[in-house]
Amino acid sequence: MRRDGQELSLFGLDRMDRMDRMRPTPRKAPLVLFSSCSSCPSCRTTEQKILSIAFLLSLLCVLSPAHAQIAVSPTGVNVASQGATTVFLTFGGLSADQVPAEAFWCGELIDARPDVGLRCDPSTLFGQLPLRFDLARTSGTGALTDVMTIPPSVARRAWQAAQAGRPAAFFYVRRFVDRRGGPDVFVAVTCRLTAGGAGVPLALTDVRLAFDSDAPVVAVAGGPDGSAPPLFADVLYTGTGRLQGRWEVVRPGDDPPSESDLLPEASLPLEQRGTQRRWAPLARFDVFLPPNGRVRVPGPDPASLPRDADGTYLVLFRVEASADPDARSDLAAVRAGSGVVTSGAVAGFALPTLRYVVGSGAVAASDAGGRALLLLQPALGAAAQAGTLPAFAWTPVPLARRYRLEVERADGTAVFEALVAGDVAAYRAPPVLVERAGTGALRWRVRAEDALGREVARSGWRALTLTTPESH
Repeated sequence: MRRDGQELSLFGLDRMDRMDRMRPTPRKAPLVLFSSCSSCPSCRTTEQKILSIAFLLSLLCVLSPAHAQIAVSPTGVNVASQGATTVFLTFGGLSADQVPAEAFWCGELIDARPDVGLRCDPSTLFGQLPLRFDLARTSGTGALTDVMTIPPSVARRAWQAAQAGRPAAFFYVRRFVDRRGGPDVFVAVTCRLTAGGAGVPLALTDVRLAFDSDAPVVAVAGGPDGSAPPLFADVLYTGTGRLQGRWEVVRPGDDPPSESDLLPEASLPLEQRGTQRRWAPLARFDVFLPPNGRVRVPGPDPASLPRDADGTYLVLFRVEASADPDARSDLAAVRAGSGVVTSGAVAGFALPTLRYVVGSGAVAASDAGGRALLLLQPALGAAAQAGTLPAFAWTPVPLARRYRLEVERADGTAVFEALVAGDVAAYRAPPVLVERAGTGALRWRVRAEDALGREVARSGWRALTLTTPESH
């Protein structure tokens, strides 16, 4: 065997192998991202800066998880093609810094990059969610509920697009903004056009409360002899199911309901249902709604309406959430909890109230169609300090061009008189009334007159007492 031109024996070969293994193995040079000399201060500073930046970038990658897509339930719904539709939605997977922004309806979706999700194609927009219908509320942990109310104008545009050959479906897209500056997230819900009967979520699209009377404000005489006409609720809706709830009344002096109190229960997040304030109950209702879109719900017995105190009463139509298989949000599907939220009889607006007035008796004069005139304040038998100027108020009369307020002593001696414009059914007394009346028993009334000065309505007399601060 030869090596480098020399013949080697087996003994020599073995010796050469041992010598090769004894030689030190050369070390490989380390891979560096930059070149510097250890003796140069500027190079050492640059090296430290690069190492610091690399460390911060690696730490940021560890501490900042990827932006997760927000989920929604339901992801698709049937909607009416010839009118409004309201659907309860639940969004889940939101961070503490993500808040809802505007919402649009459109016919097609496009990629939202550099943001997340699919957004509306601007060339196919059908409309934007009106601010008055935006009822988005935070719910639970990382969740948000939304009441999607599709206006008839949007449904009509989607229907026209379908007639022109486009798909019979469109999209509701809600944008979420990250307050830390992260990318926006777009979440879409598919809206499938239908006839609006069975298969569409049970939702209220319009509610009107009224007495069976032509009077704009029903006036009821106080005491056991007073009576009110029957009342009812006319309801427009989509879908089919049961409409359940109760009639309540707000008495004079009670705190009036807020807009949140007047929302149907199904329009609220699950944890807020049952927290709305309640007032005096009158009756309950439980009505089956066939898929024809219109129903009249009878009101409580008019004899049950309270009239024991003078003032303005409000009748409330309180609608409770009902089980509806077409109005369900799966909380587990959107990582917002467990279970299913049913939202039958949802609405995108606060329900109206019905007002009636109880006061002193009135005389409707003239055959020109005069209306009853009832006194509202000061209350019957009220006592006011002489240093306090009383405020007078009464129910308006449609034909009145002006009102004549009369104040006199108990013996019939005139004390004060004032003329008030017909569009103002209230009057704040000037100091001269207190100066003339002094202290003691008074009474007051209001007369309504037409443009020719003819009396069209007159209230009864109501007692009023002015007292000194010491005697009050």
